[in-house]
Amino acid sequence: MKQRILFVCLGNICRSPAAEGIMRRLVDENGLSGEITVDSAGTYGGHAGDLPDSRMRRAASRRGYELTHRARRIRESDFEEFDMIVVMDDMNYESVHRLAPSRQFAEKIFRMVEFCPSFPDRSYVPDPYYEGHEGFELVLDMLEEGCRNILERCRA
Repeated sequence: MKQRILFVCLGNICRSPAAEGIMRRLVDENGLSGEITVDSAGTYGGHAGDLPDSRMRRAASRRGYELTHRARRIRESDFEEFDMIVVMDDMNYESVHRLAPSRQFAEKIFRMVEFCPSFPDRSYVPDPYYEGHEGFELVLDMLEEGCRNILERCRA
């Protein structure tokens, strides 16, 4: 059965497109592109149509990820189209939870930190937008671990 995963952050220009790019590569490397589809969105639509932040694209590129997603806002229909909706922080969680058409659909929402056990001191994936180089690297570290664990969950 095909599994569909949507990553969500605020503007869909840093964290969620990075998670999408990381997960897409993991899926391809494991020969699962026919079984798992990936996308990303934001709770804020002000960046709709934009490429990911240039700093995130550079940081991701250094690790071999190409981020080409165009930002979009999450839609109510995403709850029907996706099996997992993975959010980056509590503000995203609350926004996405309010958008869920029912309690059943809200059960599809997960926090990325649930898949990042190596970061027990983190209760969310921080937004690197206002951070320096280290902020982008931390986010990529967290997303790489989280995506590997999500892939394992999908395979189970």
